[in-house]
Amino acid sequence: MQENISSKELMLKKIRKALLEKRDNPYPNLEETLIYKATTEIPEVLFAEQLTAVSGNFIYCENGVDFIENLLELADRFKWRKIYCWEPELQALLTAYEFPFYKTDKEFEMAEVGITMCEALIARNGSVMVSNQNEAGRRLSIFPHHHIVIARTGQLVMDLKDGFKLIKNKYGSQIPSMISTITGPSRTADIEKTLVLGAHGPKELFVFLIDDFS
Repeated sequence: MQENISSKELMLKKIRKALLEKRDNPYPNLEETLIYKATTEIPEVLFAEQLTAVSGNFIYCENGVDFIENLLELADRFKWRKIYCWEPELQALLTAYEFPFYKTDKEFEMAEVGITMCEALIARNGSVMVSNQNEAGRRLSIFPHHHIVIARTGQLVMDLKDGFKLIKNKYGSQIPSMISTITGPSRTADIEKTLVLGAHGPKELFVFLIDDFS
């Protein structure tokens, strides 16, 4: 007598059988395989080119003084008044140079700028790697119209896999539950195929690469 098995039960049976059978990894060297062609371009230059190509803004700073001078120039150009920063290390830097900002989420609905750090900068595609482990959370990188990212030169890597290595070395077994990448300002072309910046998040992204925070 033939057993009456539904297609769902048959599929689950195959899955259980596959789980019980131990097989060798068919691609043992996959993580070491090069996905992109090798390049001799300097990572800083490559990142700047790729970020600019997706409408982002790249600013290299030699030190904290250079950073504050550039930040003051941007604040004056855009007439920023509601600038928010919630990460202690960045707060200390801004406070040292008496740059005005909001330490709490008071009147956050009026926020014009969010200043955050990141996990890594990915040179290959001009992306910023972020996680939920920083003090800024997700709001500062999503809600304000302008997002400013601060990174050290040691956080600039060539590919995504290098960014994940930085995170693994930093957090060990306590890997953040949310890891994401930001590639340029928020954008959409859903309406009549017309590209609109700032549709679902910041319309301007500024990435500051600082060689020395002091």
